[in-house]
Amino acid sequence: MSAAPDPRPLVVGIGGTMRAASSSETGLRAALAAAEAAGARTLCLSAHDITIPFYEQHTTRTAQAARLVDALRAADGVIVASPGYHGSISGLVKNALDYAEDLAGDPRPYLDGLPVGCISVAYGNQAAVAVLDQLRTVAHALRGFPTPYGAAVVARRGIFHEGRCIDPDVLGQFAMVGTQVAGFAARTRDHATFEPVA
Repeated sequence: MSAAPDPRPLVVGIGGTMRAASSSETGLRAALAAAEAAGARTLCLSAHDITIPFYEQHTTRTAQAARLVDALRAADGVIVASPGYHGSISGLVKNALDYAEDLAGDPRPYLDGLPVGCISVAYGNQAAVAVLDQLRTVAHALRGFPTPYGAAVVARRGIFHEGRCIDPDVLGQFAMVGTQVAGFAARTRDHATFEPVA
């Protein structure tokens, strides 16, 4: 007798850097913890999980790339966390998002109808806001719905320590993103696409 499917929505997190305990990965994991506390299942694909070849349409997928695509295909919500590199999304995170092109021909193409939480962590205000805006733009391009709240965090001294966020205000920002994604995912998981009103 097979087990009943898990009714909880699946929230997939993507992001971070290759540096251990990076601030963007810390933010991602904090947001996913909040999503889990709000009733979601979660899967974290951090930098080492998304260190994959540059996206090319007609090539054989590595096991890691196939895992990423399968996770996006199964997701009911997505959280993306990127550092700010020279005022832009990191190449690592952007490349991972480019693999959503493999979902173009699916019954639910790309991230159609999914809530997408966006987190940027940078050393300056301008970069943090620019990266958040770029993540929202990519989410729109992939037909996802960026959540109303997005976290643009300036990595000041005293916010992160040994892989944890220790600033309650910033932790609240990450939690807001995760909670909103989980909430919207629970409401929309039974709808693969949104049909236009006639």
